[in-house]
Order: sequence, then C-alpha cells, then structure tokens
Amino acid sequence: MSPLVRPAAGPQAATFLDLPAGSPGGSVELFLDLYTGDKPLIPARAFMLAPTRPKPRLPAGLDLLTVAGKCLEGAAFSRYVAALRRALVTAIDPAQIGVLHLQHLTFGATPALLRALPAHPRIALVHGTDLIFAEAHRDQLHILRETARAADAIVVPTGAMADRLLKLAPQIDRRKVVRIPWGVPDHLLTDPPSRPARTSTSHLRLLYAGRLTAEKGAEHPITGLAPLPGVELSIAAPRAQFHALAPLLQRTGVQARYLGWLRRPQLWKAFAEHDVLVMPSTTLEAMGPVVLEAQACGLPVLYQPVPGLNEVVAASGVATDFTHSAALARDLNRLRTAPGLLPALRQAGYANAARYPLTTTAQALADLGRQLT
Repeated sequence: MSPLVRPAAGPQAATFLDLPAGSPGGSVELFLDLYTGDKPLIPARAFMLAPTRPKPRLPAGLDLLTVAGKCLEGAAFSRYVAALRRALVTAIDPAQIGVLHLQHLTFGATPALLRALPAHPRIALVHGTDLIFAEAHRDQLHILRETARAADAIVVPTGAMADRLLKLAPQIDRRKVVRIPWGVPDHLLTDPPSRPARTSTSHLRLLYAGRLTAEKGAEHPITGLAPLPGVELSIAAPRAQFHALAPLLQRTGVQARYLGWLRRPQLWKAFAEHDVLVMPSTTLEAMGPVVLEAQACGLPVLYQPVPGLNEVVAASGVATDFTHSAALARDLNRLRTAPGLLPALRQAGYANAARYPLTTTAQALADLGRQLT
C-alpha cells in the first residue's frame, strides 16, 4: 500500500454529539477518528456531553458540555435543545467556524447547533440510529425532516441509507445527497495486529462485538448456537447490556465468554484471536464499521444481509439467516470444516477493508466543506 497522505484541511468545522464522552457506538468512534487527536483529520471544535460518572480519558481536541435532560420527545426535548444551544453559544466563536458538521439528522445536538450558528453552511452525516429513531418517535421524524431541509449537503455512507432516508423524507432535494463511505483508520490497514497461529481447528471461535440493543439482533446467534457442537461464542459489549442477556444465556445453555466493553486496540487484538465475527443486525446498518475493522484484522465475517451490510460486505463475507437455525447451522459447519474457506475469506476481507481508508473519508468531507464555503 502506498504511503499515507493526510487530507488537505478544509474550513474549521463545528460538530457535536450529544452523547456522554465514553459512550459506545460506531458513530462515536468515527467522530473521534475524524475530529480529535493531536493532528485531527478535520480541524474542528468538537463537543460531546460531560458524563455523570467519572470522566474518561479524553482525546485532544474534544470539549465537553455539561447539559442535563437528554430526551427524545415533547416539551422536555424542546427545553433540552434550548439548553444545548445556550451552551454552544457560550463555547463557540462563530468567526472561527467555516462549516457545521451535523453528526445526525435527529437528536438534540443537531437542532441546537443549527440554532447556535444559523448562518454557516451545513453538512449533515446520516447514521442508522437517525432513521431507526425517526421511525419510532414523531418528534425525531420532525427533526430529521427539518434538518434535511436546512442542510446544504446530506452525507450517506451507502446507497441503502439514501433509499431509507428518502422514504422518511421524500421531499428532500436529492441533489443534496452525497455518498461518502465511512473509513477504517489507515494505520489499521497498513499495520494490523498479527494473528496467532491456530493450534486447534476442533472449535470455531465466534465473536460478537457491539451494542446489544434490539436492532443488533444478538439474541439470534445465541438461540441458534444452543444445539450446535464445536462452536464457541465470545461477546464484547457494554457490561449492563451483557448482564441483561443472562436469562437468555441461562435458558439456552450457551456458555458465552464475556470480554468486556473493549477499547478499540483491545478489540483489534480480540479480532486476531477469533475465527469469525458474527453480525446479526435485524434492521439496517449505516455501514457497519466494526465489520470493516474486523476484516482489516483478518477476521472473516458472517452477517445478516440487511440493507447497508449487504452493500458493504457483499461477497467478502458469508451471508446467512441468523433467524433460521438450520441455515445458521449449515453455514457455521461449512466455515468450520470446508478446507481453505477461512483463509480465502480473510484475503477477501483484507481487500474489502482496504477500499475504505479513513483519510479518504476525511478528504471527501473536507472537499465538500470547501465547496460550500
């Protein structure tokens, strides 16, 4: 691979995720990758919420806002947005900002940032949770449509996300919708963790990594694994969410090994110590960055072909139906026994992940910002 080139800086962005610092999720990791660190890929004033628990170690360039009342609906949501706007007005000098990067089409940070800096160009980045919450909450659907109208450009990582967005907000000017895939940290592509040699092939070591919320579908591989010999499951997830799975694990008799909620370098090491990543999402994935990071580390992927994943992974992984126990058993047995299949999938995964370097994502966003300012 050619030497990495840092993207040319665009105008300084103002950007905000109204999640407590240290929260899990792919959108959080992308946010930190792009806007924070000693030499951020995109120069920005980047904000998250101050956590109520002890403050985690913060990356350089991340500022915290102490605002309570995070919610989704009703008069309380309006008060929450107003409080966020007041905090942003105090924290930001508008003269230092060239463009707004709205990290969601929904939630409180987006309308607060729009109202705090009403005269700046706006780039909205769409994540899967935007569409899921807009479908479930009327006020969030209103915010999504309002933001889509106000944005000068709407960035989606996949065509599937664009299609889903246009169903929720059919009045969007389609010329504003731009496809920019999310990226994998370049150093992971050039210097992935080494994979220890397998000393035994008697068991297939599966890994689930991510939140355990309903749309992630983690209960399906657990119930599907219950009758299967020769398969081991590890779970890397937030602790409270894993504990909530205890009744299901007990009922099915599945002995899942809990790895904790891992920092990314730890997760990358865990990728190298397993045979297959399982991705049983039930609804859609904006892009599934954990899949691409697993592939960059040489970990083959078994996935539910929901919108987004079927576009990003395609033939570089194995599609299955986690809700159909016979199909899951067949595909797991094939992964465990077919000669040469796992090495071939590792090579296909490496090649797929290499298509999505993070610097390319940052460069495309910087170019878009320059066009709008």
